[in-house]
Amino acid sequence: MKDVLATVKDNRGIAENIFMITLNLSESIGEIHGGQFVNISTGDNALLLRRPLGVCKTEGNDLSLCYQVKGKGTKKLTEAKSGDKLKVLLPLGNYFDLSGYRSVAVVGGGVGVFPLIATLRDNAGEDFYSYIGFRNKGAVCLLEEFGVSKKLVVTTDDGSYGKKGNAVQAFFEDMPEVDAIISCGPPVMLKALKSGLEERGIKTPCFVSLEERMGCGIGACLVCVCKTSGGGNARVCKDGPVFDITKVEL
Repeated sequence: MKDVLATVKDNRGIAENIFMITLNLSESIGEIHGGQFVNISTGDNALLLRRPLGVCKTEGNDLSLCYQVKGKGTKKLTEAKSGDKLKVLLPLGNYFDLSGYRSVAVVGGGVGVFPLIATLRDNAGEDFYSYIGFRNKGAVCLLEEFGVSKKLVVTTDDGSYGKKGNAVQAFFEDMPEVDAIISCGPPVMLKALKSGLEERGIKTPCFVSLEERMGCGIGACLVCVCKTSGGGNARVCKDGPVFDITKVEL
């Protein structure tokens, strides 16, 4: 984990209210994997807390992050221009470790699709069956990154692009025979996935990346605590964000 000063190479809208920022890191920080995240400054000293953003792509010392504009911090981040300098703490958290799994179902929704892109890039050669959901046609983006999948099903809530419905529904309708399942998306989506697996008695290993509000990003502030299935607590930033779906309450 390092705190580096990164240079903005590009920062542009890629869908409705969704931006991709590409940074050039001032030094090599080693491997960064899908599921891990960074804490990035907004460039405004009045906004002290950094924003946690999941890794989408890495190429050499270039790092791409995608984010949804939701508040003052992400709104400010849209103003970053090529050549601007931003502090970035990285890499943070664990990642989707697919060692030993040859076929994998990928279930993503909304901004949760971005960490899954990095995971597909990490694991070239595996057989992926991808089920990706968006709010509507205007929110659809980066589908080319899922082109490596043996099967790709795209859904939208309103049916304006692809299949009407959501990614979890599409996955259960298809039910591919896979060695593992990975998922990232809003809590309601992950809850539906867990319930569906339990109802069908499916024991396939399933790993999910949780979305929680964060403060420090390193496990000190306890803002991002989630409940574990055993009645304890876990820090999403430090113990996650990737968890075995059976080990956490959703």
